[in-house]
Amino acid sequence: MNDNKDIVLHGFKEFAAGNLGILRTLLREDFVEHSPGNPSGRDAWIEYTARSPVAGARLDLKRIIAEGDLVMVHYHMIPAGDERGVAVVDIWRLVDGQIAEHWDVVQPVPEPSLIPNGMF
Repeated sequence: MNDNKDIVLHGFKEFAAGNLGILRTLLREDFVEHSPGNPSGRDAWIEYTARSPVAGARLDLKRIIAEGDLVMVHYHMIPAGDERGVAVVDIWRLVDGQIAEHWDVVQPVPEPSLIPNGMF
């Protein structure tokens, strides 16, 4: 089993259950964020994330893939009041058991008739 995959999977499950404190142990202090508008640095990113829609959303993990120091998580994020939600792919790079970098791709889930093969 991939240790990095286990670390991210555990962190995802904890975060999805409402434990935002898990981010303090998961992220390196010098954490680098690549998503536009999101801050780098562990403390700034945690503060930002705690106020973002993901913090209170239902997160439905679809798949997790790991190769070397990279772990990709594909999930359905359903914020309160948004029936369809969004499809999210997070890519995490780990160094010495902690997350050093993050990239993501977020796509709104359209009407079911527009995706006959499903989003997930």
